[in-house]
Amino acid sequence: MTDHRPMTDGAVDDEGGLKREFTLWSAGALAFAFISPIVALYSIFAFAFTSGGPAGWWGFAIVLAAQLVVALVFGEMASRWPYEGSVYQWSRRLRGTAYGWFTGWAYMWTLVIAVAAVSYGAAGFVPPVLGIDPFSPGEQLLVAIVLLAVVTLVNTAGRRWMKALVIASLCAELIGSIGIGTVLLLFHNEHPLSAIFHTSGAGAGPGGYVWSGMFAAVAFIGWSFVGFESAGSIAEEVKDPRRAVPKAMIVSLLVVAAVVMYAALALILAIPDYGAVLAGDVADPVTETIATQLGSGITRPLFGLFIIGFMATLVAVEASASRVMWSLARDGGLPASARLTRLSGGDRLPVNAIVTSGVLAAVILVTTQSDTIYLTLVNFTTGGFYLAFGLPLVALAIERLREGWEAGPFTLGRKGTALTVVAAIWIVFQLVNIAWPRATELPWYQEYGVVVMMVVVGALGGLVYAVRRRHIDTTASDTLTVAVAVADEPAPVTA
Repeated sequence: MTDHRPMTDGAVDDEGGLKREFTLWSAGALAFAFISPIVALYSIFAFAFTSGGPAGWWGFAIVLAAQLVVALVFGEMASRWPYEGSVYQWSRRLRGTAYGWFTGWAYMWTLVIAVAAVSYGAAGFVPPVLGIDPFSPGEQLLVAIVLLAVVTLVNTAGRRWMKALVIASLCAELIGSIGIGTVLLLFHNEHPLSAIFHTSGAGAGPGGYVWSGMFAAVAFIGWSFVGFESAGSIAEEVKDPRRAVPKAMIVSLLVVAAVVMYAALALILAIPDYGAVLAGDVADPVTETIATQLGSGITRPLFGLFIIGFMATLVAVEASASRVMWSLARDGGLPASARLTRLSGGDRLPVNAIVTSGVLAAVILVTTQSDTIYLTLVNFTTGGFYLAFGLPLVALAIERLREGWEAGPFTLGRKGTALTVVAAIWIVFQLVNIAWPRATELPWYQEYGVVVMMVVVGALGGLVYAVRRRHIDTTASDTLTVAVAVADEPAPVTA
């Protein structure tokens, strides 16, 4: 294992590097906004419910428990290596330059594709808010690009604008998730609480309910509980990152999960007809249920809250994508690295990397105006997250089993090895679970969409790495930025 310990303590501002303007609270809030409860629940609820039925709610608990173990292990790595780019930098130090580079490459493209997918999804909520007819595909594409441009402008304007949108997202969550969920639970229950212990006929495919029902729901729910690692992607912009970043990741995951599970329970108990949803007769059970129980007049303000949530997610995801890109470029790992690493303005932001992330997402939007290709890209984002998570976890598990691991201030203590192995096994299982073809009526490239996209991204990455490998500086990150104390550190914090 390669370990380059930073030799200085203090801010990097004086050296012209990144500015530390994020606190523990703001880093956690950014991670919260990355996959806001509104986006997390709306994006997957119909798929999770039709797969697992009312009992699919327990899939949220399963994914939360497993992802919490992942967040704890990530906290250890972030505490030892609080570098911009998170999983890329951790993997590079655990298993070498090539292993780390491909981790960063997979993570960067996962984030860029996620930006494209979320912007297209957000554009679909505009017509109901304006009271106009639904967009044609071309109109929705144009609006998605406009939203993408607005988000890119926010990210380049300064961290204070990013924080303002995150605060707006938090307010939208209070109303859209907790507020509406509470009203549904108190006044509009169509089913008893015991309903979540029944499948109502869901999951009747090959493999029985466990595989075709619950595990399929778990695969979709996996999208809801990623994003906490984004606090690590901005680690060099966080004050006292060795302690703040691990806390931000863990707390943001727990808060998002609590809100999502609360709102999901309210929706499940308020659905008028389980059979209609499971049969596919209700295309959008979230909107349909809320409109039925609270009146059609709620739709317009509800979709307005959805847009706020989606926009905050876009800001957070694009910010993370740009930081991973910047981190790869800082080590010479990308074409035009000198331009991508340039910091601009009083906030010392990687503006070129931010704009490049937005442009790449726009290109993906323009070139995927086929429903089948677009859905394949969306499916890849979930698998891509778990692939990027799995690479550093497997590497750390190997390192721990060899007893070569030295923790930072945040440590899991003696249970660390067992928890790391559990986290690695979970991520590998979930990656297989997500990629497994269950819908045999779909074309082969959609059934195996996650695998196809991994092969495409991997092949393209192989070409880029072959060109850039001579330019990669394996020590650049260690000498440029991380401002953490090495000597006279306080006693470790055990999770």
